[in-house]
Amino acid sequence: MNVHEQFAEDLTLYALGGLQGDERLAVENHLAECSPCRRELEAIRGDMALMALSAAGPTPPRRARQRLMDAIAREPRPGIVRTRRTWWAPLPWLATAALALVAGWFWRQSDQLTQRVAELENETARQQAQLRRAREVVETLTATNAMRVTLVASKTSPQPQGKAIYVRDRSSLIFLASNLPSLPPQKAYELWLISTSGAAIPAGVFKPDAQGSAIVINPPLPAGVEAKTFAITVEPEKGSLVPTMPIVMLGAGG
Repeated sequence: MNVHEQFAEDLTLYALGGLQGDERLAVENHLAECSPCRRELEAIRGDMALMALSAAGPTPPRRARQRLMDAIAREPRPGIVRTRRTWWAPLPWLATAALALVAGWFWRQSDQLTQRVAELENETARQQAQLRRAREVVETLTATNAMRVTLVASKTSPQPQGKAIYVRDRSSLIFLASNLPSLPPQKAYELWLISTSGAAIPAGVFKPDAQGSAIVINPPLPAGVEAKTFAITVEPEKGSLVPTMPIVMLGAGG
């Protein structure tokens, strides 16, 4: 047996972690200089991976199992000058490697499944929030006790118009507008609820789209405020605490 053949027979035990001390160091030194043995080691490792995954996935090629069995069979028997373990000694190492690979595969599958479940939960929560919002809009639009106010502006063409639907019991408000003029930079429209006491309550900041349309849905409002009038002014983008004159649109309840 020449030196190359002797080290080639050690590759299976090396791949399984079965070599220690001087034997392992000798193999590693040989691998650093021998490209055929390096290729053989990579092939053995690949065959071990295919065999380990065969219980949880597609059947590995027949050549993978045969190559690994041939490599194990080449291990020297008792009586060879270089004493080594019996031919079945690597099997526990092979079982350990197989279990580790299968455990890693299942861990990756579990992690992917956990991520997918989290994504589905987030999507479900988002859809439920959208459904609640849509239900609230429908309830406001169809409420028999809703206050409906039309806001108009004068001396402009086409004439801007707005419609406010306000349900006092739920403090819910929907405002729709059309034909709104475009605004200067850093400016926005602000809707105001004018209570029967005369207080002007901010009811949402908005900008129209390219067609002059806009919508405000359920802005935060104090509970149970009785509305008298709705108005619109032009304010800074972040809104104001009190209306800035002039009022550009106005509508009073009947």
